[in-house]
Amino acid sequence: MPALTVKNIPAELYDHLKASAQANHRSVNSELIHRLEASLMPRRLEPQQALSTAQALRKRVKAKRIAIRDIDAAKREGRK
Repeated sequence: MPALTVKNIPAELYDHLKASAQANHRSVNSELIHRLEASLMPRRLEPQQALSTAQALRKRVKAKRIAIRDIDAAKREGRK
């Protein structure tokens, strides 16, 4: 597997990377690889998989639905 050396990383950027690695229980190297893969090799979701994910997230949200009349009223309020 190829090796890569990254030079001149700003201290603040490295600190963020290190904190993210700790939060995700990964080494700094593993976190960097994970982030590079996520940004350079995004996975393509099948439509059904995206729909299933959205439906699962919607079930977790405990928000009441907003009526169209309330949205219209809020828009008109900002135009006064």
